[in-house]
Amino acid sequence: MNAEIKKIVITSEYITLGQLLKFTHIISLGSQEKSYLASHQVLVNGVADNRRGRKLYPGDKVSLEQGSFEIVK
Repeated sequence: MNAEIKKIVITSEYITLGQLLKFTHIISLGSQEKSYLASHQVLVNGVADNRRGRKLYPGDKVSLEQGSFEIVK
């Protein structure tokens, strides 16, 4: 996995894991969320999680094979 952590700035209280995948252009359509999460390892704060509705708050870190992201406000 990529060692550089990209910061994702949000203006709301949280962003969902599915929204993060679309925002970072890992997927292009919301209908791809479920299949992506079923076939790729996603770590949220070091713990595997495949729930597209998982709420990500400032300070949360997400690791994917495409890179690592930190949610910031």
